[in-house]
Amino acid sequence: MLRQGFYIIFCLLLTGSASQVWAQQDAQFSQYMFNNIYLTPAAAGIDGVTRMTMLHRSQWLGYESSFGGRGAPTSQLLTFSTPIHKLKSGFGAYVLHDQLGPQNNLEIQAMYAYHLGIKDSKLSIGLKVGAYSQTIDGGQYNPIQEGDPVIIEGKETQIKPDLGAGVMYRAEKYYAGVGFNHLTKATFDFGINEARGALEQHLNVTAGYFYDVNFDLQIHPSVLVKTDFNEFSFDLAVVATLRNTMWGGLAFRQSEAANLLLGYSFLKDKSLKLGYSIDFIVKDVQAKENFSHEIMLTYELPVTVGGGKKIVRTPRYRH
Repeated sequence: MLRQGFYIIFCLLLTGSASQVWAQQDAQFSQYMFNNIYLTPAAAGIDGVTRMTMLHRSQWLGYESSFGGRGAPTSQLLTFSTPIHKLKSGFGAYVLHDQLGPQNNLEIQAMYAYHLGIKDSKLSIGLKVGAYSQTIDGGQYNPIQEGDPVIIEGKETQIKPDLGAGVMYRAEKYYAGVGFNHLTKATFDFGINEARGALEQHLNVTAGYFYDVNFDLQIHPSVLVKTDFNEFSFDLAVVATLRNTMWGGLAFRQSEAANLLLGYSFLKDKSLKLGYSIDFIVKDVQAKENFSHEIMLTYELPVTVGGGKKIVRTPRYRH
């Protein structure tokens, strides 16, 4: 079973590697392994618990642009996922705010996933529908030529529909998922053809394995491959969880950063979790600050069935 899990991870990594580069358009998070619903809508409700997660990322903390205005990128993500047992499915949603200097992106998505039982595992097929808002603050640009027609005057906002889909397979000890984003390829032109820009279609491929070293210690290796079908990037991570209470791990983002991940579970049922990660930048440090920080807060609602009887959950379904 261990060999089978790592074989799936290896094959998915090779599949994602067919594309050759990566230009970051979607927000990235180092604690991706704890928030699969952001990567694929098929993850909605698949763990069988109702979960809410808040995540804040400060990239290149302390960075300031040489021309003034806002500096380092920041991202905030709020996600919700719950199973719908009677329909053998799940519902999910997320709100993402991404600040990139003079550009402000707001994404709101709702998703539904149908869960097909296969022995002791699930095959989930999901769809997400939402809106993508992009705001440009032309006042933050410092044009070389005054009156440049390509630069927007003041603030302008455009909102476009957005669509995504995905598939995920979830077994007791491993999972693998694929998510497609921005299938509509929405275009934001702000009335200026020269400034035309489109949301490129993106593919996320993720996989992970849960290995029980003993009763107290569990190891969770995972991989994430991201591509816009022209370029690609991958993340690798290994997280160790002790007594389903505290965790620590190491991760690596291709050609960008090495990451340290830490976390702790609170309350008697371990339902409240606090996670933190710090990225140590390893490439192009002259143009960036040395560190990126990320903090995550997760709460899981108690699980009950018809008569109010509590369900005992296996720790490997929870981080």
